[in-house]
Amino acid sequence: MYAVHPATVSTELAHFLDLGGYAWKPVATAADVTAGAPPEGWAGAIIRLGGGDPNSEGLSSGGVASEGGTDAAWTVARALREHAAATLPVLVLVRGNALDELTMRDELFDDFCLDPFHPRELEARLAHLAAASNGGSTEIIEYGPLRINLDTYEAVVDERPLDLTYMEYELLRFLASQPGRVFTREALLNQVWGYEYYGGARTVDVHVRRLRAKLGEENADLIQTVRSVGYRLGTYRWR
Repeated sequence: MYAVHPATVSTELAHFLDLGGYAWKPVATAADVTAGAPPEGWAGAIIRLGGGDPNSEGLSSGGVASEGGTDAAWTVARALREHAAATLPVLVLVRGNALDELTMRDELFDDFCLDPFHPRELEARLAHLAAASNGGSTEIIEYGPLRINLDTYEAVVDERPLDLTYMEYELLRFLASQPGRVFTREALLNQVWGYEYYGGARTVDVHVRRLRAKLGEENADLIQTVRSVGYRLGTYRWR
């Protein structure tokens, strides 16, 4: 579970975390780092400097002052370092005009992302931090005959390399990371192409058709159409 500060989380960040399948919990103060920690411990943290909304001047997305501003954010970061293992990945969201806030604070965070963020960049940075905190081992997504190497951006099916464009790879990786889960075309546009992408749902259909062709006739049904909803890769395994 990720700790997210400030506790007034912007709509876009909450949307990103929910669509990406991240478990998260808002953290308002340093005391919440300990009191609100899950039994298994924090998996990581996302700290937004300057409040909940990157488009406001010190205001949260609800239009109220953020919880303590930048000083509170660094206090939470310091508490995370003290409470959790040193390998706990901490990512800071920071506006371009506030980069000086990062100076002389290297020990309090592992990476930063410019705010407003691009969903694909933020996802890539979180994945990189997670891999690094786990010892840097190669991360592989496997589903049936499909294998995706997240470090090398390579995908193979039945040991046959797939010649994918960047967006084809991103779509396949996203679907394969949550097998069986159904995503609407709109959700895929938001999560894979980015919130600012203005292409229609047909863009998703075209890429799915190309992916199926490259997977080959015997594996094309890995990506399934859910009528009137969207797409999924594989079948959900009930527990």
